[in-house]
Amino acid sequence: MSQNELQVSRRGVIAGGTVGVAATALPAEAATPPLQDRAAPPTMPVTLKVNGKTSRLDLDTRTTLLDALREHWKLTGTKKGCDHGQCGACTVLVDGRRINSCLTLAVMHDGDEITTIEGLGKPDDLHPMQAAFIKHDGYQCGYCTPGQICSAVAVLDEIKRGVPSHVQADITGAAQPTAMEMRERMSGNICRCGAYSNIIEAMSDVAGAEA
Repeated sequence: MSQNELQVSRRGVIAGGTVGVAATALPAEAATPPLQDRAAPPTMPVTLKVNGKTSRLDLDTRTTLLDALREHWKLTGTKKGCDHGQCGACTVLVDGRRINSCLTLAVMHDGDEITTIEGLGKPDDLHPMQAAFIKHDGYQCGYCTPGQICSAVAVLDEIKRGVPSHVQADITGAAQPTAMEMRERMSGNICRCGAYSNIIEAMSDVAGAEA
């Protein structure tokens, strides 16, 4: 290989590398087709009974239950926290059982009955758990409170129905609403204000009234 050929090869490598770097520096929009040319996302009709009212909407099949409630049903009491199912701020009741609404698709709940914090009680007619949270200062900043209250209501129902937990000494016996039992069952709901002891006091208050 001659000296000239070697020099040309080096120039080619440098030029090729420069073009590659320039191409990666282009904005993402340059490679994205115009909005009018994009295919519409697939949708499906979804009927939900939310807080006693039945509604039917055509939703993008990728829409989570959380986003359906907040963006389409305009029920913003349910909060989006981590959006990964780790904080519990999005907890709602589906057919009476608690779930993280950020981890499930709305289309999976066609025909289900959903209860959000707005459906538990009203300002002039609070649910006993809502009243207990106020009494024992279990809400503090309030961001996690909707999920905490929905989860707390479901926890007491789980104990009544005999659903076992990891801290239950005898899973063949009836579970009791002890502080340890409630802490274990509420462990999926995070409160960054640290109102945990107040939340347990509120739950104990309601559990005692229901006993």
